[in-house]
Amino acid sequence: MDLDGQGGNSRVFQRLGGSQSLTDPRQQKVCHHWKAGRCTRIPCPYLHRELPPPPLHNGHTKRGFSNDSGFSGPSGSRRSGNFNSASSWGRGGNNSKVLRKTDKVCNFWVDGKCSYGEKCRYLHSWSLGDSFSLLTQLDGHQKVVTGIALPAASDKLYTGSKDETVRVWDCQSGQCMGVIQLGGEVGCMISEGPWIFVGIPNLVKAWNTQTNTDLTLTGPVGQVYAMVVGNDLLFAGTQDGAILAWKYNAATLNFDPVASLPGHTVAVVSLVVGANRLYSGSMDHSIRVWNLETLQCVQTLTQHTSVVMSVLCWDQYLLSCSLDQTIKVWAATESGNLEVTYTHKEEHGLLTLCGMHDLEGKPILLCSCNDNSVRVLDLPSFSEKGKIFAKQEIRAIQTGPGGLFFTGDGTGQVRVWKCAAEATATATA
Repeated sequence: MDLDGQGGNSRVFQRLGGSQSLTDPRQQKVCHHWKAGRCTRIPCPYLHRELPPPPLHNGHTKRGFSNDSGFSGPSGSRRSGNFNSASSWGRGGNNSKVLRKTDKVCNFWVDGKCSYGEKCRYLHSWSLGDSFSLLTQLDGHQKVVTGIALPAASDKLYTGSKDETVRVWDCQSGQCMGVIQLGGEVGCMISEGPWIFVGIPNLVKAWNTQTNTDLTLTGPVGQVYAMVVGNDLLFAGTQDGAILAWKYNAATLNFDPVASLPGHTVAVVSLVVGANRLYSGSMDHSIRVWNLETLQCVQTLTQHTSVVMSVLCWDQYLLSCSLDQTIKVWAATESGNLEVTYTHKEEHGLLTLCGMHDLEGKPILLCSCNDNSVRVLDLPSFSEKGKIFAKQEIRAIQTGPGGLFFTGDGTGQVRVWKCAAEATATATA
């Protein structure tokens, strides 16, 4: 399994959608029909990608929760974007669904004994749509996968599970190189630079993949459900509703506790950093907004009616999803407070959000639902590009280099996917 998509192990994290030198001036413009999810011209004389491409981040800020995909704004910075109008959201909406008679996977095909073959009216595939493809499947975990991490400058993929283990996979061969026994269920796992942080009940384990440093961070009460790094601090959301913060001490080569952020009444299950803010989603149905400098809560968002499962920063917006079957898009008003600018509704509760750019440079949103599927949606139109299916619900999604992304489901399976270039995007001059 080649995780850099180039036959080597350089693992260069590509910025997708680079500018082109085109002779036709029309090809310097983005197709408005494509942005709305309804362009039917083949070939189309206009661009089927965003212009300009996602910019690189300034070097003074450490990488956020998903900066490789361009979806988490760095601390203290607001990136100007193409979609700064509320009317941009939801254009195309549910009118551009992927067309097929059914989107149910054939149970007999899953068991390897469907006799209908191509004539079967149910799917003989784990995905629907042609904008991505399945590369390989990694088997080994015995319970739900709750974390996937790709440390910087490493040729290993790390996956954590409620089976109380972290598995280490070779990015070239796809083979499991080792199994780490933790003695507790993995609630979450992230990587930041060479560090891997694993949340388990009452502890955070920290490993440096370059120096082989192994640290234990104490303080959490109950399971650690979410972690993020921002402003040189590691934040962890815990079962008792607290958010703990640590800072690395270069003198002692350890992480020192800095603060405990109170406010949520029950478990904190999602965290993200963007625009010098920490955003926390909780089982108390609220999102709290924290100033990264003062670590004070500056706003509480209460528009969701169930657990806020995931929060994501994109451009100047905050996206949140909930078991209330909605994705909400939040934008700052002139006063600086966040307000809902668009609500996208699904038929099922939503579990996790992950953002990336496809191979044409267009932003897409991966959202896992509790019907054992992942919706692949265009932004900002929320038009559906495809679906991914699993035997059980997908709890972990992680982006990688070169259009790769990873999903981990309730059976313990990890799948490796790759975005595909769209045929309609290759207009000839």
